[in-house]
Amino acid sequence: MSRSRLLIKLLIAAVVLAIGAVFWLRRSDTSEGPDAAAEGEVAASPVNELAWLAGCWKHEEPGFRRDEQWMRPGGGTMIGMSRSVAEDRTVEHEYLRIEMREGRLAYVASPSGQGEAAFVSIEITDRTAVFEAPEHDFPQRIAYERMSPRSVLAWIEGDVDGVSRVVEFPMTATSCP
Repeated sequence: MSRSRLLIKLLIAAVVLAIGAVFWLRRSDTSEGPDAAAEGEVAASPVNELAWLAGCWKHEEPGFRRDEQWMRPGGGTMIGMSRSVAEDRTVEHEYLRIEMREGRLAYVASPSGQGEAAFVSIEITDRTAVFEAPEHDFPQRIAYERMSPRSVLAWIEGDVDGVSRVVEFPMTATSCP
C-alpha cells in the first residue's frame, strides 16, 4: 500500500473514531450520579445532541487499528482524540472538537503535522452526525451513524483527483484506558 493511501486511510479512520465516540457518549448519558449537575448545565447546548458519541471506539482490520475517544459534552464542546496504528507503529494521531461556530455545530480536526480543519454540520439527528467542508482537499464530508448502542459507522467522503471516494470505518465500543 502506498504511503499516501495509508495516510488517507488513517485520516478516515481518525474521523470515524471521533464520530463513534460521540455516539457512545449519547448512549451512556444517564443524567444520574455525581455528574448530573454538570450534565444539566450542558442540556441547553446543541453539542449535547451528540452525547451518544461520547466514549471509546475501535476499528480493527488486519495490520491496522484505529482508536477514537470522546469526552461527554461540557462547556459547549466535546473533545476527542484518535490514534491509528499500522504494523505495531503509531502512524497518525488527531485532536478533535465539536463546538458551535457561527450558529452551527462544527467538527474541528487537528491531524498530526497538519493545520486545523473545520467541517460544519449539515445533518444532526439522534443517530447521525454529518459535517461538511466543501473547500477541504479530502475528505470534504465526515459522518457518524449510530448503528446500535455499541456500534457506530463512521465514514469520510469526497473527491480525490476528480474521483468520488467513500471510506467507511465500522467501530465498536471498547473500554476506555
